[in-house]
Amino acid sequence: MLTGKGLNWGGSLIRPEATGYGCTYFAEEMLKTRGLSFEGKIVCVSGSGNVSQYAIEKVNQLGGKVVTASDSDGTVVDKDGIKGEKWEYLMHLKNVKRGRIAEYAEKFKCEYHAGKRPWFVKCDVALPCATQNEINGEEAELLVSNGCICVSEGANMPSDPAAIEVFLKNKILYGPGKAANAGGVATSGLEMSQNSMRLVWSREEVDAKLHQIMRTIHQNCYDTAKEYGDAGNYMLGANIHGFVKVANAMMDQGLV
Repeated sequence: MLTGKGLNWGGSLIRPEATGYGCTYFAEEMLKTRGLSFEGKIVCVSGSGNVSQYAIEKVNQLGGKVVTASDSDGTVVDKDGIKGEKWEYLMHLKNVKRGRIAEYAEKFKCEYHAGKRPWFVKCDVALPCATQNEINGEEAELLVSNGCICVSEGANMPSDPAAIEVFLKNKILYGPGKAANAGGVATSGLEMSQNSMRLVWSREEVDAKLHQIMRTIHQNCYDTAKEYGDAGNYMLGANIHGFVKVANAMMDQGLV
């Protein structure tokens, strides 16, 4: 009945990491459709909480460089990348000390922009992982003009309607949160599976299953958008695939 439990009473390994990992995996799949990868890409991440922390970790593992993190007070820009000791400091700062992101800038002597979100920073990939409506139309235009080619939403509805319109108009690889941030809920499902079977999977097993789930979600969105005449529109693909899945289930059960 409950997921996200403690490991001592039935919880799953990498459940805390799952949303950030999943968002990054979805971006990875979108990039592949253009023959690209995270290798060498400059990445802007917003936020510095759970989703942001593990999105940063996974981007580093996939060869990208994360240059931003933020909180409600402002944004840090670390052009050398938030990795290794710096990532560990960020984890301690936010999870243990409960400090402000400005302290990261002070410790590592990098830029701090009070009251600003990260979207003014030039990047290849943007992962909004903080909060709803954190990218507006003007910021979306700035991302596009600065060369951003991929946006994958780790937060719930972080791009407002004007921003989404900009992304779609400019053929940006745009992964809406309803698909891109499904990793957390997916891993809750994996936790329930382990509980039902009285099993405990390793980190590697859970991560591999999560990765495959995100690949499948991406493929469903991609194929559906193509089928309905708007290839590459993940918003359309996610909406239609979700609707058809529910509609088919209702018809199978004689509800319509």
